[in-house]
Amino acid sequence: MCDIINKTDIGRLVMIDAQESSNPIFTYLKKQHVLSLCCSFDEDIWCANCFYVFDEENVAFYLMTSTESRHSKLMLNNNLVAGTVNGQPKNISLIKGIQYKGVISLLAEENKTDAISLYTKRFPIAKIKSLPLWKIEISELKYTNNILGFGKKSDWHRT
Repeated sequence: MCDIINKTDIGRLVMIDAQESSNPIFTYLKKQHVLSLCCSFDEDIWCANCFYVFDEENVAFYLMTSTESRHSKLMLNNNLVAGTVNGQPKNISLIKGIQYKGVISLLAEENKTDAISLYTKRFPIAKIKSLPLWKIEISELKYTNNILGFGKKSDWHRT
């Protein structure tokens, strides 16, 4: 389990400048199901949208995508990724969202039992049409929640 305390480094994550507990952030990530994924290598840069499941215990995203896709080919050469998780509210005062940065890796068969179980529980179709499973170990999160006040942000960093 990840231990998180306001402005105190206690291991895996540090929360900086936040009034709320970790619960609303993790709850938000668990309710959403699509992330944007941005990657690059050399002079090429690309973004993709992917279905994901959030692993609270490891503070990680799991997603499935073909190793033949343009973004996967970039990620196999440069494992640093960034992206967003957000809804589409029409009212600016209701905006909530996450910006993230992390390290992505293609999970080997022997390392993906728990992750595939988590993923297929959320997306049962993945049992039928399975693609390679990837893990984004989140190193940084920025959570915006305008419901708490315009521009209210919380920053997180893995230690």
